[in-house]
Amino acid sequence: MLSPTINHSTLYAMIGIFKTNIATQEDRQHIIHAIRHNFEVGQCHVDLEDCDKVLRITEMKVEEDAVINFVQQHGFDCAILD
Repeated sequence: MLSPTINHSTLYAMIGIFKTNIATQEDRQHIIHAIRHNFEVGQCHVDLEDCDKVLRITEMKVEEDAVINFVQQHGFDCAILD
């Protein structure tokens, strides 16, 4: 009997979409740099034109709560966008 295999490298790969209060280009650059250097993620972007200042992270291999806590520790509001 064959047993199913699990690819653990993609177990948490997902897209995270968060509402933030990141308002300036400098803050955007700072938080994107910090996220990329502390988590295994694909693309990371903050839409400063959107009213929710949406932070979008692709290929996340980390829990959403870890990202939320990390962004909050850097002085910004952050929550999952409903």
